[in-house]
Amino acid sequence: MNEITIEFLRTLCKNKAIRWTTHALARMQERGINPSDVKNCILSGEIIEQYPNDFPYPSYLILGLSTIKEALHVLIGASNDFIWIITAYYPDAEQWEADCKTRKEK
Repeated sequence: MNEITIEFLRTLCKNKAIRWTTHALARMQERGINPSDVKNCILSGEIIEQYPNDFPYPSYLILGLSTIKEALHVLIGASNDFIWIITAYYPDAEQWEADCKTRKEK
C-alpha cells in the first residue's frame, strides 16, 4: 500500500467509502458527535499522527473541525478502498496543547 495522504482520505470520504466500527458509533453517541462531524473533520483536517504498524490497517489521527467549527480528533484505519472510523473525540485540554496537535508531556 502506498503512503496515505489526507487528500486520499478525503477522496474516500467524498466517495462514501466509510465503515463505522461499533466502538466508534457508541463513543460518538456518548460524546455528542455525529457522522457529519466526523466527515467534516476528515474533509477539513490534517493528519497529526500516524501509526503505520497498526493491524489490520495503518491508522491515522486527524485534527479537523466539527460542523460547528470545534476542534475534533478522528482516529481512522485506512485501506486502499475504505476508511474505518475507530473513534472520535474532542481534544482534552489536559492532554493536548492549545494547538490540539501536540500531546502534553506527562
